[in-house]
Amino acid sequence: MNIEQARFNMVENQIRPWEVLDQQVLDLLYVVKREDFVPTAYQALAFSDMEIPIGRGEHMWQPKLEARVLQELAVKPADEVLEIGTGSGYFAALLAHRAQHVYSVEIHSELKALGEASLRRAGAANVTVELGDGACGWTKHAPYDIIVLTGSTPVLPQQFLQQMKVGARLFAVVGNPPVMAARLITCTGEGIYNSIDLLETSIAPLANALAGERFSF
Repeated sequence: MNIEQARFNMVENQIRPWEVLDQQVLDLLYVVKREDFVPTAYQALAFSDMEIPIGRGEHMWQPKLEARVLQELAVKPADEVLEIGTGSGYFAALLAHRAQHVYSVEIHSELKALGEASLRRAGAANVTVELGDGACGWTKHAPYDIIVLTGSTPVLPQQFLQQMKVGARLFAVVGNPPVMAARLITCTGEGIYNSIDLLETSIAPLANALAGERFSF
């Protein structure tokens, strides 16, 4: 496989058609090597339009979803980021190139070790991977400028909203299969939030995702 040609095809044929036109985001996909975060058994599929298994029932997102979310979050150099679900570490690496610091929380110790090792090899020194259950937020470093949930949640816990700075952006896939909403929430003032559904998709839920008390817009 010609890796660079495959990367180019991924960007031009999968990602651009998904309304990802931010050149900084597109350029970053050439800088952070996706194949370095893909399990050996799936290397041939590193640039395919599919979710890639990484163990413990977890998957890497499709490349087009990774890029679209990165574009919509509009991460700035001074931003402090919370990622729930480290997984392979690839999305944390993308975030780290644009942010001040990324705090990534992973519930599975095996995936924490996998993500940390891949991030270390990639030189992502501004990522801290922590073991724990972040399905209802992570107060340790709050408040945050950016919050990303890499697994879906039937309802969005209020704790996440409470951990946003004014001006912060949050991305979450909310709902139940087969159709969920990829939602971007912006904190526009103290206790004031603007919510927009970007698209319909379906991804696996976070471990221990909240299914109880509803908080909606």
